[in-house]
Amino acid sequence: MKKFNHLAYVEKIKWRIRILWTVIIAMCVYMVIIGEVGGGDSRVMTNLAKSVSRIIFFGGFVYVCYRIFQNKKLLKNRLLLKEQMLMEQDERNQYLHDKSGGIVLDILLIGLLFITVTSALFNMPAFYTSVIILSFTILLKITAYFIFSKYS
Repeated sequence: MKKFNHLAYVEKIKWRIRILWTVIIAMCVYMVIIGEVGGGDSRVMTNLAKSVSRIIFFGGFVYVCYRIFQNKKLLKNRLLLKEQMLMEQDERNQYLHDKSGGIVLDILLIGLLFITVTSALFNMPAFYTSVIILSFTILLKITAYFIFSKYS
């Protein structure tokens, strides 16, 4: 039974790597489309919009590459793989993640990041609105996580 669980987790990591490569390809396609459409005109974008869009896009690109590297590293080292599996299956971590918004809030944050980057390139009022909503959502998630980690 242990061997089956381990094999299932290895397959899960392999699927994560495939999905992350798909995300990198999608980000490259997005960058080409934005360039072709003419987004990111310096006459329209404010300095804040330029900075935030670059931080989100290229920071996200670096983060996805880092996650691919980490997942490949897990596949090479069984001890690290087992340690990561135990950490992911820890009930306290799952409880804190669920109480601080869970997968629904994670998907919302990804959507808000996409909307913020896109609106920064085309429409400044929409950008400022999305930055405020994104900041509030991140603050809410962090606050909920720390409150539940301290009092539960």
